[in-house]
Amino acid sequence: MDDVLIEAEGLRKVHAPRGGGEGFEAVAGIGFRVRRGEAFGFLGPNGAGKSTTMRMIAAVSPVSGGTLRVLGMDPAVDGAGIRARLGSVPQDDTLDTELTVRENLLVYGRYFGLPRAEIRARTARLLDFARLADKADEQVEALSGGMRRRLTIARSLINEPEILLLDEPTTGLDPQARHLLWERLFRLKQQGVTLLLTTHYMDEAEQLCDRIVVMDHGRIVAEGSPRELIEAHCTREVLELRFAPDRPLDGLAAEVAGIGERTEVLPDRLLVYADDGEAALKAVHGAGVGPQTALVRRAGLEDVFLTLTGRTLVD
Repeated sequence: MDDVLIEAEGLRKVHAPRGGGEGFEAVAGIGFRVRRGEAFGFLGPNGAGKSTTMRMIAAVSPVSGGTLRVLGMDPAVDGAGIRARLGSVPQDDTLDTELTVRENLLVYGRYFGLPRAEIRARTARLLDFARLADKADEQVEALSGGMRRRLTIARSLINEPEILLLDEPTTGLDPQARHLLWERLFRLKQQGVTLLLTTHYMDEAEQLCDRIVVMDHGRIVAEGSPRELIEAHCTREVLELRFAPDRPLDGLAAEVAGIGERTEVLPDRLLVYADDGEAALKAVHGAGVGPQTALVRRAGLEDVFLTLTGRTLVD
């Protein structure tokens, strides 16, 4: 158990109501363990309890029930000690835009009581790590979104944390910036930093996470590696069928029923889940159901996510 850095059992968070009445249970008795050097992901729709769980781990939001241990400590008692050994990357960048890139790191390092010479040395290393050395003396307001995100991650590492919390780390970034951040985070994991992240990008979770919990309505509905989750909740392949607008999809779904393990009706297409998508497509044509277009693809984490949490939009 020495390698377990975070352990939760029956963890609950109830937000106090405004104006009386019952509180809202944002996290409803969940349990998980995160081991040293893992990349551990929280997936779920908006309001599932992901960010609330991260805030409790970061010792900035009190636990309402159950037990939580972070680095062997109780956040209710040892919050300052936990925060000193964590790095945190919030959803929104909180950089000081009036300071330069270098100054943002130098000032942040002082919050941890580090000697000035040590802060300067770490700042130089982190600027290289974040590929921002050539921007060191530019003001933050002149940086692109991807550069700001890299600076936020660099700043979170100034205290050389054992655990790095990342809340939606690449939201709003273009594909090039996202892939560069993934490469930087993978390097951190290789160096032994434990990563906890929330994300809405399924490809990001598959790329970065060793293990994932899927949350919905404050509860964990599935846990495992990306591959384990796909194998447990989906077929190997998915056949996507699109038809002319005048052909009712409910009726067409009845005609292809039994070809795959299951069929799902979406507003614009049918999904047929099957281990052999090409064989399923051949069977669809054999049944006389001629789609306008057909696509066979491998099942992915997004299919798992939507299967477990539904397709209804959550605001």
